Amino acid sequence: MTVRSMRSAPPRRDSVGRRASLAIVGAPSAPAAPAFAAPAAPALDEATIARHTVAAREFYNARRRRHKHLPADLFGEPTWDILLDLYVAGRENRRVPTTSACIGAHVPPTTALRWLRILEARGLVEREDDGRDGRRTFVHLSPAGLAAMDATLALMCQRMDDIADKILAPTAAED
Repeated sequence: MTVRSMRSAPPRRDSVGRRASLAIVGAPSAPAAPAFAAPAAPALDEATIARHTVAAREFYNARRRRHKHLPADLFGEPTWDILLDLYVAGRENRRVPTTSACIGAHVPPTTALRWLRILEARGLVEREDDGRDGRRTFVHLSPAGLAAMDATLALMCQRMDDIADKILAPTAAED
């Protein structure tokens, strides 16, 4: 099934005729989660945006580097990979075709497409058609997704700073 046909297809129904939720295959059925509403984030300065972008790229790349020493099948978090990839691309003003977002998730395309649909249903990701090529769509973080990623990256960067301060701080024994 193509991305375009997934978006235009009528919602799937379960055996009782209820609309099926976007859930992982084989997982118990649960009501669809409402769209995510990120709290309003203050406008970020260019230095903070640059710092968050560097951090997001490093988090994404670190996930790839662990496969040098540990089996890749031990880890799986395609949504985080998608969000990091889209964050970096958005901050660098790059458009991401849906197929590229799937490749960046490092999972089978069907799995990545399922997670993209879930992220879209939760209001974290938006799709847009390519005006020049009707076969292609682009995907990007929604304003709520961007705010959520900025808030998450701010917390992660702050925590890394706190850890670095503890590591680099002179110990009492050195005084």
